[in-house]
Amino acid sequence: MRLTPLVFALFAASPLAAHEFWIDAESYLVDADSRLVADLVNGEDFEGGKQPYIPRRFVHFVDFADGKITPVAGRVGDNPALQVENPAPGLHVIAYQSTPLTVDYATWEAFESFVDHKDFGDVLSRHEDRELPLEDFTELYSRYSKSLIGVGDGAGADRRLGLETEIVALTNPYTDDLSGGMQFQLFYGEETRPNVQFEVLEKAPDGSVAQILYRTDDEGIATVPVKPGHEYMADAVVLREPAQTVTAASGAVWETLWANMTWGVPE
Repeated sequence: MRLTPLVFALFAASPLAAHEFWIDAESYLVDADSRLVADLVNGEDFEGGKQPYIPRRFVHFVDFADGKITPVAGRVGDNPALQVENPAPGLHVIAYQSTPLTVDYATWEAFESFVDHKDFGDVLSRHEDRELPLEDFTELYSRYSKSLIGVGDGAGADRRLGLETEIVALTNPYTDDLSGGMQFQLFYGEETRPNVQFEVLEKAPDGSVAQILYRTDDEGIATVPVKPGHEYMADAVVLREPAQTVTAASGAVWETLWANMTWGVPE
């Protein structure tokens, strides 16, 4: 089973576009007879506001485990948004695809700061070539977040789940040898993403957070050293020109697709 492509249906302005959106597990490795619980969080550096379970805010919210993709069940307003009783043993890959939102930029400088941080290159020339305004323009963005949560022994493997842009873990942090780090492959559509920025946040047991920037290789793979007892968040963003139909519906002149993944490394 693969997730279907996003159908643009919601274009509400949001002030949180520059922030990360991630799946924050209560624990990344839980006992087989326990509960699988996670929050949806919008913020920065592992700190932010928790988002409740609201179906109109997502296109897909699923749990991939034991070879099956199951929609995450919930009631409107549930917080934490993910609450699974008696989860099956093994690796659970939680995936969330948001409905699209827009953010308005009053000046080019505000957008350029984001462009530079995400290493998109010379976007200004592309902007000017399209004869776009340098003030008061709109961006459309969507979130494609995943999380690796182990139940029991945590055995299993991540795979492509059909998100338009997606991080796929090639290493299981709960069962594999991590002495050489973890490997991730980055996708956009059916293609890999070679030589692009792969941003990782590392949260230590004392709560301190470090940012480390990597680049994918020719096959779109990044290798990330990891430490026992730490939590991690990876981020990679696609910037593209929106389709004419999207621009007509939303007014957006740029579109971003945010891939995110969270996981923990056991002691």
